[in-house]
Amino acid sequence: MLPYINLPFQYVAGILGASTDELKLITSFLISYPLAGLLKRVPDEKPYLKNLFIIGVSTFYLVGLFDLWSGVRTLAISSIGSYCIAQYVDGPFMPWIGFVFLMGHMSVNQLARQWANDPGTVDITGAQMVLVMKLTAFCWNVADGRLPEKDLSDFQKERALKKLPSLLDFAGYVLFFPSLFAGPAFDYVDYRRWIETTMFEVPAGVSPSKKAPTRKKRKIPRSGTPATWKAATGLFWILLFLKLSGWYYPDLLTGDKYMTYGFAHRIWLLHMLGFTTRLKYYGVWALTEGACILSGLGYKGVDPVTGKVSWDRLRNVNPWGVESAQNTRAYLGNWNINTNNWLRNYIYLRVTPRGKKPGFRASMATFVTSAFWHGFYPGYYLTFVLASFVQTVAKNCRRYFRPFFLDPKTTQPTSTKIYYDILSYLITQLTFSFTTAPFVLLTLPASFLVWARVYFYVVILTAFATAFFASPAKVFLIKKLNARAGNPGHGPLQRSHSQESLASKEPVLGLPSEPQRDLEELMEEVKAEMEARQRRGSLKKAATMPAGKAKAI
Repeated sequence: MLPYINLPFQYVAGILGASTDELKLITSFLISYPLAGLLKRVPDEKPYLKNLFIIGVSTFYLVGLFDLWSGVRTLAISSIGSYCIAQYVDGPFMPWIGFVFLMGHMSVNQLARQWANDPGTVDITGAQMVLVMKLTAFCWNVADGRLPEKDLSDFQKERALKKLPSLLDFAGYVLFFPSLFAGPAFDYVDYRRWIETTMFEVPAGVSPSKKAPTRKKRKIPRSGTPATWKAATGLFWILLFLKLSGWYYPDLLTGDKYMTYGFAHRIWLLHMLGFTTRLKYYGVWALTEGACILSGLGYKGVDPVTGKVSWDRLRNVNPWGVESAQNTRAYLGNWNINTNNWLRNYIYLRVTPRGKKPGFRASMATFVTSAFWHGFYPGYYLTFVLASFVQTVAKNCRRYFRPFFLDPKTTQPTSTKIYYDILSYLITQLTFSFTTAPFVLLTLPASFLVWARVYFYVVILTAFATAFFASPAKVFLIKKLNARAGNPGHGPLQRSHSQESLASKEPVLGLPSEPQRDLEELMEEVKAEMEARQRRGSLKKAATMPAGKAKAI
């Protein structure tokens, strides 16, 4: 650590009542803006200078600002280890070896952090969580580069690496300072296209006049305005978090004063605790995304019609989408977007053999990966397990109730649809306020205490709804919906009636969309395996039986 660098942070921390490390972290996000501006001004024809600049800034953050020598060692072990695995291990299991190595290494550090139990101190696990996403994707991209193109999807073709990058390019990718501590994560191909500036070329078929404006001879478009808006938005969320965190905090819900309020007031406080906690993430992710935008890496392309530049490549959260969500998929799909993409592209779809549809194994692998990636606090697992059942119930409610508020011929909303929207919004928000509380409280005693103080309302409603859809009531609803659609039969509900998303079967944040269906698939797989073994056993027994005895049989 640089001499005396702690003094101003300690002084301000004493005034604000925050921890020194938390102030340093916010400061690192803010000074990443002018540093990203300097990075963009490094000559485009000298990418090695950009890499050296990135490595130098990240080294300052890790060692000069936080004194995280152990963090440098941790990032080096993960990075060098995954690079060596990608280079020297051949065959289809290479990405999985890299995955196990990276997840195992991160799990050791997460357990150490949990044991230390000092949330005010910045350690390396946050950066390591981001790095695990980047490096597991890197291993898969290298593996895809070794396969024939006919065996790859369009997504795989776009991101496949035919050869390993140089160590300098790889180090720049690993240590990209605007996203070092809190993300967003991105694939190596994005970094390569950014540092080579091919990301900013006008696609074929788009008029050169639509090219994004640049300054002087730089190829990276001007990004000061969108980056400034992101910075302002991030600071707004952080300031709002600092204000509300003095009113809504975990100890309030576990203290005696909480029970002096009425039931409705307790639910309100529970909801506001979740909202206040989310504000911190909104602020941090907006600040880091803004620095990435200023560097040029957030560039997503130009609208060929309007010429409007999009800077959403690395968007990690949509606060309005979360806070206005009327169903579980919208709520989860707008949260931690890059983690969602990583789980889908590098776990869910990779577990599934080529040519087959994802099933129970893909859903379970994604669920377990998401849980272990977050850490080992028991509260995380309470949230994940309950959320998986909540998602199933919510999907059934949307499938069997929402069509009653749509015109069966045009599928347009009826005059009563507004009541469904309001009710579904309130239920979604209050359900997740309850479900995600253990994610904030972390421990089992605190989580169950708070749940009990609001009478386990989501657990009870989820159990009731699950029983309802397992009863003859479900058949009754299907009959009514088919009758509204002009199909009086008793067959299964048509997708057009349910208004489901085409991607609704994929897990979001690792949560299986239909645990019951996945369990049924598991039972079918087990049954088929047992029958196959019985057949093999019978054939083997017949083959070893004496000829006369076999003939008699």
